[in-house]
Amino acid sequence: MKHYQDLGFAKLDHGRARRRGFPEVVFCENKTTEQIGKIFLAMRQRKDTVLLTRMSKGQFEGIKHLDKKIKYSDSGRIAWFNKRKTKSKGKILVITGGTSDIPVAEEAAITAEVMGNSVQRLYDVGVAGIHRLLANTDKLNDAKVIIVVAGMEGALGSVVSGLSSAPVVAVPTSVGYGSSFKGLSALLTMLNSCSPGIAVVNIDNGFGAGYFASMINKK
Repeated sequence: MKHYQDLGFAKLDHGRARRRGFPEVVFCENKTTEQIGKIFLAMRQRKDTVLLTRMSKGQFEGIKHLDKKIKYSDSGRIAWFNKRKTKSKGKILVITGGTSDIPVAEEAAITAEVMGNSVQRLYDVGVAGIHRLLANTDKLNDAKVIIVVAGMEGALGSVVSGLSSAPVVAVPTSVGYGSSFKGLSALLTMLNSCSPGIAVVNIDNGFGAGYFASMINKK
């Protein structure tokens, strides 16, 4: 049985929710506003939750007239329609090393919220001032899953994992000077962590972290 809808330029996977527990998510980079609008209308027609990632402000301005209920985060470059009700008992904590990491963190946090999770944010608590993190250990202990978003050398993931019993989803960001190689140094640090219980997603992939954390939280 065919579980997709052919729009000519896109084949919408309407069976995704049945297989994965959440509908197909729209990646907006390199799509035209017209294409995004047609995809949105096709998904909304099925009363699906619609999540649109890496959406520019211009793209949002071009489709917001299609439904007044669509929401947008300028910081996270993410839009959503028909957010799911919070059902999970556990809490997802999203942490950043610095303020510059917040856009990626917001992509992760909003993804998790739209998928029906309770999310708490703890921003700008990186290793350059570790006392800021240590002053919030109660939040670490209260979380079922922790997302750590950090650039520069990316050491925060290991520190958080060493302080908490929760699984950690680490997100390297492209924030940093030349030798950070646009996030590669943070990625390698996180992959080479000596603290067990860390899963690492791709550079700047807040969406992937939020999605994976949601799957853990709902088990």
